Amino acid sequence: MLTLRTQNTSLNSMSPNWKSLFFLLLLQLFKLCFSKSQPFTSSSSNSDLQFPCKPPHYSSYPFCNTSLPITTRAQSLISLLTLREKIQQLSNNASAIPRLGIPPYEWWSESLHGIATNGPGVSFNGTIPSATSFPQVIVTAAAFNRTLWSLIGSAIAVEARSMYNLGQAGLTFWAPNINIFRDPRWGRGQETPGEDPMVASAYAIEFVNGFQGGNWGIRHDGFGERRVLEGHDGGSDDGLMLSACCKHFTAYDLELWGNFSRYSFNAVVSEQDLEDTYQPPFRSCIQQGKASCLMCSYNAVNGVPACAQKDLLDKARNEWGFKGYITSDCDAVATVYEYQHYTKSSEDAVADVLKAGMDINCGTFLLRHTLSTIKKGKVQEEDIDKALLNLFSVQLRLGLFDGDPRNGQFGSLGPNDVCTSEHKTLALEATRQGIVLLKNDKKFLPLEKGVDFSLAVIGPLANNASLLGGGYTGIPCSSKGLFEGLQEYTKRALYAAGCLDVPCKSRAGFREAIHTVKMADFVVIVVGLDLTQEREDHDRVSLLLPGKQMALVSSVAAASKEPVILVLTGGGPLDVTFAKEDPRIASILWIGYPGESGGRALAEVLFGDFNPGGRLPMTWYPESFTNIPMNDMNMRADPSQGYPGRTYRFYTGSRLYGFGDGLSYSKFTYNIVSAPKKLRLSRPLKVDSSRNILHQAGDTLDYLHIDEVTSCDSLRFFVEITVTNIGDMDGGHTVMLFSRMTKVVKGAPKQQLIGFNRVHTGSYKSTATSILVDPCTHFSFANDYGEWILPLGDHRLMVGDIEHTVSIEIN
Repeated sequence: MLTLRTQNTSLNSMSPNWKSLFFLLLLQLFKLCFSKSQPFTSSSSNSDLQFPCKPPHYSSYPFCNTSLPITTRAQSLISLLTLREKIQQLSNNASAIPRLGIPPYEWWSESLHGIATNGPGVSFNGTIPSATSFPQVIVTAAAFNRTLWSLIGSAIAVEARSMYNLGQAGLTFWAPNINIFRDPRWGRGQETPGEDPMVASAYAIEFVNGFQGGNWGIRHDGFGERRVLEGHDGGSDDGLMLSACCKHFTAYDLELWGNFSRYSFNAVVSEQDLEDTYQPPFRSCIQQGKASCLMCSYNAVNGVPACAQKDLLDKARNEWGFKGYITSDCDAVATVYEYQHYTKSSEDAVADVLKAGMDINCGTFLLRHTLSTIKKGKVQEEDIDKALLNLFSVQLRLGLFDGDPRNGQFGSLGPNDVCTSEHKTLALEATRQGIVLLKNDKKFLPLEKGVDFSLAVIGPLANNASLLGGGYTGIPCSSKGLFEGLQEYTKRALYAAGCLDVPCKSRAGFREAIHTVKMADFVVIVVGLDLTQEREDHDRVSLLLPGKQMALVSSVAAASKEPVILVLTGGGPLDVTFAKEDPRIASILWIGYPGESGGRALAEVLFGDFNPGGRLPMTWYPESFTNIPMNDMNMRADPSQGYPGRTYRFYTGSRLYGFGDGLSYSKFTYNIVSAPKKLRLSRPLKVDSSRNILHQAGDTLDYLHIDEVTSCDSLRFFVEITVTNIGDMDGGHTVMLFSRMTKVVKGAPKQQLIGFNRVHTGSYKSTATSILVDPCTHFSFANDYGEWILPLGDHRLMVGDIEHTVSIEIN
């Protein structure tokens, strides 16, 4: 029986609508899991669908025998191939092997926040013309809701499998992007879960588990909760619904800035920063998420291209237990030779990446140069066989060599499983939960429903739904612009663009906008970013609103009868200090790239049908931050160099809004009901007391290396927290638990998030929740050598303005 898992979000604390949606989606998965698969009718099937092991001529090979182990089947297939056939499998567009009945396969499909058009493996020119477009990842991250992230992964997987069954998509998708949003100018920060490695790790686990089929059967362990795919041990060795890919490995967060390009950039990263900032999301994606793909990035890391760095790729396989295939980013093998000039020849580049452990090249570089590399003795055929074993093993786990996919476990999926009402409602819920209210002077919002007033909606982004998807977007099921969504709440809605487009290089539309504003009772101004300002291969140079958008906002605010509502779009932080300080601007909301349901979600928030509860997953810096070189990868501040550090964990400068900021129409208070005051552990036998002392500024601090602590599990405890809603509206709220050391310790984060739960609390009611604390993880940090150390003494837990001190002592 399919049991229920809520990822620390109590069903009893969910809103009624959210709870109903949760059950509907799991019911859909239940039906898929236990219904007998039926082939499509002739009207919905593709009679020419090609697949390996097609009877009667090609089904008798050992690699088609489903009773054999995956490795045995993969090795059998490899043994049947010629050298040239092997090489033809090393590209994303793997060639057919006609004599074995194996059709071509396209590895590259995209599913960042819905099935996307970016990869050649996806086509919307068929029976299925569209797919659910969820909000961009940075918006979904702002919901801080693990259950939501998992359900989105599952919903996208259902739609992807449906498209695969009709020959419109592959089974291997290159998502999620879990790089850290280190610099606010990064054009692809919108694709990530934000700046915090703990949040990025949690998102990776949930999305990958959901996407690869982890919601098919669930069980619990003692402290956390983990899912298990029925009959397959969590999909770690067998049975994948789809394959997810953690990207971009690693320290990738620069597109094109100044003279630096992602194709040739050398990310100089300390062992300390690598260990406690850049790597944790990938480690979690592999160890807990069980991802079956890893993508190595364009950039070099400390002088060695990521795809050619053997110790980096070995760490994933040997230390983290990665079982899957490693792909290059597209043309990243070519860049090793052509852009980074790391090797002296094409053949050396091929040899370096294959021996490092990369398995497949997105692009044609390996197709063109591998044979000559072998002839020159730089690579052996056995090196290719190792890559093919990883590639074919993943395909076998996906059931690609099990015969007609329409007769398999997911064979019943088809057009009726795409753009379902449940999926579209989930997309709406994700946008609702991700919208962040940043300012609301004198409780200006929500607007009163049922009152006959006129509403002016201003801005180039307000009436164009196509601008609201963000990067890696597909063709949405149905999409409404923001103006269209607001029209459903007020009959007297007026619109003016103000700027001709998002770059807003002239005031040509200002007069019309001001005229429209003067005719209205209330005004909503929608400005911010779109893909002309931030995208793949394009970073920003400024954090200010583009062009003359700031002037438009100020002009409109001056002309309005009432204070105005400012709505900000885009994935990257914006310096809107002028609006924060302007009393004529009553409210500010950030909606990011809200996807196909953005219009309705915004209207529901503005008119009070939904109480906003989103929190910023990234710091919003002032424009002066752009003086800091984007190529400086150091996370920690260096006052001697005037360097303020990065992200809320280390940044020492001024900020406009902080990580975790977000208002509500209600007010929430906290009380820590239960948490220990002291933790005692036995002194390890091998501790050298002289080695385990930090000396700084005349002070000393005792600590232990984490690998010296033999009782980490016994140290874990729950913090019991009561959340009280002292406002007039029910609402969802994210409880965020931080930790920090009571002493200022060199290299330690100023504070760090160690747990979060999203809860729903009724007006003037309380909700209890608990957060698991693992001191070995949550109270430790990486030293200069990248070694995890646990300081002894006092550690402070913080939730809102409530603090609690826990002391770690050695017996």
